[in-house]
Amino acid sequence: MAEVSTHQSAEDARNENILIWVDGELKPRAQAVVSVYDSGFMLGDGVWEGLRLYDGRWAFLDEHLDRLFEAAKAIDLDIGMDRDGVKQALEQTRAANDMTSDAHARLMVTRGVKTRPFQHPSLSRQGPTMVIIMEHSKPSIPRPINLATVPHQRGLPMTQDPKLNSHSKLNCILACIAAQKAGADEALMLDVHGFVNTTNACNFFIVRKGTVWTSTGDYCMNGITRQKVIDVCRADGIPVFERNYSLVDTYGADEAFLTGTFGAQTPVGTIDGRQIGNGDLGPMTLRIRSLYKALVDAA
Repeated sequence: MAEVSTHQSAEDARNENILIWVDGELKPRAQAVVSVYDSGFMLGDGVWEGLRLYDGRWAFLDEHLDRLFEAAKAIDLDIGMDRDGVKQALEQTRAANDMTSDAHARLMVTRGVKTRPFQHPSLSRQGPTMVIIMEHSKPSIPRPINLATVPHQRGLPMTQDPKLNSHSKLNCILACIAAQKAGADEALMLDVHGFVNTTNACNFFIVRKGTVWTSTGDYCMNGITRQKVIDVCRADGIPVFERNYSLVDTYGADEAFLTGTFGAQTPVGTIDGRQIGNGDLGPMTLRIRSLYKALVDAA
């Protein structure tokens, strides 16, 4: 079976000619580069946001900016502009690329260029560095995602807080590699207590007997789409629980799906070789998709 990913999109030739925002300048793709001394390249020292453009509007933009500025404050990084400045940079990039919908932006901020190739943050004396990559990007996931449970955990906040959208993603990349070696598409990761938590790239939900379950949120990404799914369930009278649950609960689920800014709600077909429900998009996931789309349209 061909491998797929939660960020698989339709090929779009227009992406060869995109303009990328690099520290206030719009540059062709081939010229959009940063220094090898940049903190992000050298050490993964930075934070990022993924945003989705629907009908000329960035979905839940204020929530994304809240998360960006909170993450920057948490790592003591001065972004170098206020919220309006970030919005203007996004709009400038969007307009330059003539994008109106089905576009995805990755906004990245690092601590900047170092004077010497070492760790100490005081060596980052030029910056910050800010980049916005904006692509024509329509999700094209040909089948439900197959997951494999891996030994890599979403860890404790005193090591690397999983709530941060940090440039340092090695733990998640290793988890994804382990899942691929096991014959799956992506990884299902447990928390430090052995409860089901999240995948390497998205947040994770199951459906059991008409109720929707997700993790407590203590060890998962601070997902905006995750929270919106919880919100629409509560507003529509769907029982939804943030709780601890095990792989036993997961294997016996009627449905499972992933949430993220790119794919919104992506169905899961199998976990550790066990088919979940009928192995396809389930009725509850379909209902939540509709509710989420209505929320995006109304935003």
